[in-house]
Amino acid sequence: MNNKVAFFKESIKSLKTVGTFTRSSDFLCKKMIKHIDFDNAKLIVELGAGDGVITEHILNSMAPDCKLLSFEVNHNFCKKLRAINDDRLIVVEDSAEKIGEYLAKEGAGQADYIVSAVPFVSLPKELSYDIVRASRKHLKKGGLYIQVHYSLLTKKMYKTVFGNVDVNFAPINVPPAFVLVSEKV
Repeated sequence: MNNKVAFFKESIKSLKTVGTFTRSSDFLCKKMIKHIDFDNAKLIVELGAGDGVITEHILNSMAPDCKLLSFEVNHNFCKKLRAINDDRLIVVEDSAEKIGEYLAKEGAGQADYIVSAVPFVSLPKELSYDIVRASRKHLKKGGLYIQVHYSLLTKKMYKTVFGNVDVNFAPINVPPAFVLVSEKV
């Protein structure tokens, strides 16, 4: 079964945690990772990794000594992520608000970048804020938090938590998407 069909079937079963019916396009994936300085990144955290479409773009651009800690709550997607043959990838089958716990478990400090596809519009507001606050706490000063959304309903959350948010439009995706970028200052 091809990846698009498999993703669609899984999203129908778990729309609240998947957040969309389609995989991110190559255009959207590239738009998300263009904000990352891969030459200097040592630790990247991915939240809501899904079936690994963005994960693979990150891994293909990472330096050999960089680590990618990818969080995903969907068991079937975690199986797909674990099938990616790359020693730099650490798959975490748990909720994104536990970022600090898993960074400590890995003996890692703060992340250089956090890339997220968590569908915040379908989560309780307090949980959404908890995840974004935890992300800010565990991001290095000057690090970027990069989030994909299909609307701007939650833009205020990033402005509130980070004090800044830059909005980038990604029209070549189904549905068209927004990439929101916040810097920890």
